[in-house]
Amino acid sequence: MVTTNKTQMVPVQEEKTELKSLYLETLQLVERLHRRLLDVIKDEFDRAGRTDINAVQALLLFNIGDSVLTAGELRSRGFYLGSNVSYNLKKLVELGFIDHQKSRVDRRAVRVSLTESGMEIARVVAELYDRHIGSIDKVGGLDEQEFSKMNKALQRLDRFWNDQILYRL
Repeated sequence: MVTTNKTQMVPVQEEKTELKSLYLETLQLVERLHRRLLDVIKDEFDRAGRTDINAVQALLLFNIGDSVLTAGELRSRGFYLGSNVSYNLKKLVELGFIDHQKSRVDRRAVRVSLTESGMEIARVVAELYDRHIGSIDKVGGLDEQEFSKMNKALQRLDRFWNDQILYRL
C-alpha cells in the first residue's frame, strides 16, 4: 500500500490487477479476431460456391500476392493460427494455385509464387477487404485515426513479445 496522506491508503496491487485484466482481454481479442477473419474469408468463398480452398489457404495466397517467397518468409509475414504452412503450401501446389521451384543458391529452399488461379483467389480476398474499407467507418465506427492508434499499440506489443524472445526477458 502507498500512503497518499495519513487517512487515505491506495493499493498498488489494484493497478497491476487492472493491467493484467486488460492484457488478458487483449490476448483473447487478438486470437478471436484472427479466427473471425478466417470465418469471414470462409463465408466469402462459401457464398461463391468455392469449396476447393479453405480460409487459411486463401489468406496464404493473398499474402503471397505478386511476390516470390520461401515458406519461412511467408510464415513471418502472416499469422496462420493452428495451421501448418508447409502442409498448406503442398496442398496449394497440388491444387494448382501455387508454382514452386527450388532455389538455385540453396537447393533446400523452395520459392513459391502464385499461378493465375492462385491470383484469382488472392483477388477475391483483396476485393473482400476493399468492400470492408468502404463500410468499416460508417458501419463499424472505425476510422483512420482509430486504426492508426490500434496499429501502433499492436506494433508495440509485437516488439515487446519479440524482445521477450530475443533477450529472454
